[in-house]
Amino acid sequence: MRVNVFGLGYVGSVTAACLAKAGHEVIGIDIDEEKVAMINDAASPVVEPGLSALIAEVVATQRLRATISIPEALGSATIGLICVGTPGAANGQLRVDALERVAREIGRALRGREEPYTVVLRSTVLPGTTERVLLPAIHAGAGGELGSSLRIAVNPEFLREGSATRDFARPPLTLVGCADAGTAATVRSLYADVEAPFVHTDVATAEVVKYVSNAFHALKVCFANEIADACAAFGVDAQEAMRIFLMDRKLNVSEAYLRPGFAFGGSCLPKDLRALVYAARSADVSVPLLAAILPSNQDQIRRAVDAVLATRRRKIGVVGLAFKPGTDDLRESPLVTLVETLIGKGCDVRILDPSVAVARLRGANRRHIEEEIPHIASLLCDSVETLLAHAEVLVVGTASDDAARALATVSPHHVVLDLTRGAAQRRAEVREAAGQP
Repeated sequence: MRVNVFGLGYVGSVTAACLAKAGHEVIGIDIDEEKVAMINDAASPVVEPGLSALIAEVVATQRLRATISIPEALGSATIGLICVGTPGAANGQLRVDALERVAREIGRALRGREEPYTVVLRSTVLPGTTERVLLPAIHAGAGGELGSSLRIAVNPEFLREGSATRDFARPPLTLVGCADAGTAATVRSLYADVEAPFVHTDVATAEVVKYVSNAFHALKVCFANEIADACAAFGVDAQEAMRIFLMDRKLNVSEAYLRPGFAFGGSCLPKDLRALVYAARSADVSVPLLAAILPSNQDQIRRAVDAVLATRRRKIGVVGLAFKPGTDDLRESPLVTLVETLIGKGCDVRILDPSVAVARLRGANRRHIEEEIPHIASLLCDSVETLLAHAEVLVVGTASDDAARALATVSPHHVVLDLTRGAAQRRAEVREAAGQP
């Protein structure tokens, strides 16, 4: 393919060189004449292991060259990757002026063009940037809508400095956000030699995934360092503790606990987290990240309460009471806190959780119910139908079979608040597809 790469900084230089190595004809574009001259002289504009040799190789074979002229570069090219910088201000606000400028220039160069041209945004941008900045700037430069000649995709990079060329060839995934399968196929062909799963999603999701990834990477660094500080105070070898921690690929380094949903609870997580934070503070060790977890968890409960109260309806039906489905454990259940708060705010609440109802009858969790929350125990319903007959607002607290049945039979007059963030709805759809009642 004939490819344009806009921006010859770190991401652009690596992208251009690696695509040329894969056999594409690549023209790099930058407003910095020095960077352009360096590429044409077979030199790397950035310091990155292996990149200088790679650029020398692909320039020598005439698969890579550079220019300052966007109209010249577009020529017979069919796809262009925008790799300009999006630096952040001190308050975190992104500067997208370079993106807007190059988008306008692309639009000007596309005036009167009939052949399709695919613009691929590879720069790291916040959700909505493609819609609010990139597209309007292209159309403004073109002097109007470009119609079918313009295709748009978002393709974030997952390159680490120091191993960028290896990461390009073997990334964790190739992610493309666009509205149609044809554009996705075009971008996919660009990475035909890349060893990674190909993931096609919508534009906004593709924009946000890089931020999700980097936020988690930053979180992991701080988590490991705070644990190391605490271990040092306890006289424990932090490297050995983390080595063993990382051996658990079922719960620790895995998908477990990384699904959006409601707050955590139970007899272990809150208690053990409090104990760890208390022990660290007692040893004069600051652990701000660990100390912020429980307040963050409480904020999820507060937001749920606010959402229920915002409906301005008093009759509330809650699916789930235990801290997770399939158990009768009510200790530090966020749903218990939610229900108690709603009752305190004057709501008329009913609850469906068969596991807790059985526990009340058989005594598995009877003492806790009788001593701590007897008023809640009297609010338990015995069926989905009874719950829905009472409720004006259905609060789905767990992704259980009961939640799936409730969602499948809910009436149009009910207001539904799904605290599982869609997990319960997906379960309901699976049950319906399987023909289950």
